[in-house]
Amino acid sequence: MPNTLEESVPKKMLISANALRVLEKRYLRRNRASEIIETPEDMFHRVAKAVASAEFKYDPDADVAMVEKNFYQLMINLEFLPNSPTLLNAGTEDGQLSSCFVLPVHDSIEETFDAVKYTALIHKSGGGIGYDFSQVRAKGSSVGDHPNAAGGPVALIDVFARAADYIKQGGVRRGCNSVVLSVDHPDILDFIKAKNDPLALTNFHNSVSVTDDFMSRVRSGENYPIIDPRNGKATLWLRARDVFNLIVDQAWRTGDPGFVFIDRVNRDNPTPLLGRMKTITGCGEQALLPYESCNLGSINLAMMLKNQPEGLEIDFEKLSRIVPLAVRFLDNVIDINRLPFLEVEQATKRTRKIGLGVMGFADMLIRLGIPYNSTKAITVAEEVMEFITDLAHKASQQLAIERGVFPAWSGSVYEAEGMPMRNACCTTIAPTGTLSIIAGVSSGIEPIFAAVFVRNILEGENLLEINPYFEEAARERGFFTRELFEQLVTSNHLHLRKEIPEDIRKIFVTAHRVSPDWHVRVQAAFQRQTDNAVSKTVNFPKSATRADIAKVFMMAYEQGLKGITVYRDKSRDLQPLCTSETGMNLVGRRFKND
Repeated sequence: MPNTLEESVPKKMLISANALRVLEKRYLRRNRASEIIETPEDMFHRVAKAVASAEFKYDPDADVAMVEKNFYQLMINLEFLPNSPTLLNAGTEDGQLSSCFVLPVHDSIEETFDAVKYTALIHKSGGGIGYDFSQVRAKGSSVGDHPNAAGGPVALIDVFARAADYIKQGGVRRGCNSVVLSVDHPDILDFIKAKNDPLALTNFHNSVSVTDDFMSRVRSGENYPIIDPRNGKATLWLRARDVFNLIVDQAWRTGDPGFVFIDRVNRDNPTPLLGRMKTITGCGEQALLPYESCNLGSINLAMMLKNQPEGLEIDFEKLSRIVPLAVRFLDNVIDINRLPFLEVEQATKRTRKIGLGVMGFADMLIRLGIPYNSTKAITVAEEVMEFITDLAHKASQQLAIERGVFPAWSGSVYEAEGMPMRNACCTTIAPTGTLSIIAGVSSGIEPIFAAVFVRNILEGENLLEINPYFEEAARERGFFTRELFEQLVTSNHLHLRKEIPEDIRKIFVTAHRVSPDWHVRVQAAFQRQTDNAVSKTVNFPKSATRADIAKVFMMAYEQGLKGITVYRDKSRDLQPLCTSETGMNLVGRRFKND
């Protein structure tokens, strides 16, 4: 087995109390009496054993025990974690291990409710789904002999949302869904305003799919055609800038919709002969063809550092050992995956896309003493992601030599380059919500939310989160006091606390203190070095104007992003908030037990 790790495997996993609580509530196996029957170590052994078993498919004499040991060590050391469905289902009867799916929605009652059925099956297994509703006929169109009978895409999205809500009640987590509608669809104005009601479509993220031509017409002030999806003919013309401004206004109000820059997505389509990609899944991380799925995994960048005489630096040698193993892990997942229906299995195995990404980027910067909102952070982002993607491609090429190229390789961009590849895509940046809690690091490539805050998890349980590097700095620099932490948990105004040294305040910059243009620059830096898409939220303060959001949307397009999501603080009345009293009580309990 190439690329083995030589370090010893720890007998006991070192995780925080919060991570253990999340594992107990969401991941660890239970018996019929709902009693937990495995430890975190047991869970990782279960996953490693199942994923390593794929080695037998290609080599009956493979040292599967060694592969299993290496996979286990990646996870137990929290250096790499696969997506939630793999942790939940590997080695179990369910066996569905992918996180991201794309389902087409066609314009017939039979195909529509097939898609609803497929939605239920995917959500039952813990996957998230991306949809494109652009083929659905407009509201008020005729259906057969019945004039004005069609409900249109927005009404149909509500049907899917209700189905998804129903299924998640019986599962361990709520599926993440995204839906796009082409900017030239007759119902685009209704779609833009679909989430005016804060209770509507709460488990769906909406994005408008826009072309380069549309963005050009926004700049020039020209009109653009609205196209009937049934016959491809223009039905009317709208002023592009007016539609753009309506999107901006709605995003300012509610955070939805975002943008998908669909021509940019398809310039990176590795298999153009299979068709155009029309949507990005879940939280914006993965562009896929209809019925494709993808399994994801993330490297913990906070662990990819080493001590040198002059201080910490990025451990590229360690990365060079971990990346090939992570790629092998994710490729193995495809072979043992029990996908929910035949169309998904066929589409997934045709391209064998995997999504290796990162988490803990903000923690890596903190440990290196680099502010998130700095040109040095941009340099680190590009340098690290370029290294990971280059190594992932080399690992995929090696697997292609050992196991064969992905079946749709002929006619792909890789055939044109004469490059054997096992996987049509190798890298992506996912949001890593609960995975980051398990690893004890910041989510994906986001800045830290706060140095001290209260996290709400399933069933309303509140967990106090204190950034471990902030706590370490507070103890070392002498400002670790109960009063400070009580004030931080209720206000999140770290930048105003004069008892905190200025250099610490700069390094521990929080999400709402990072200006929107720096959010975009970081996302663009990762996007330039990533095969697929990048999940990222651009945070705005409550005081942000519509002009601020319009500027960032245009900047995202100009910087080459594939999609963008924004959120203005307090723009959703129902955003999860913790009361000051709850935070104070949790801090008090922490200091009492310290």
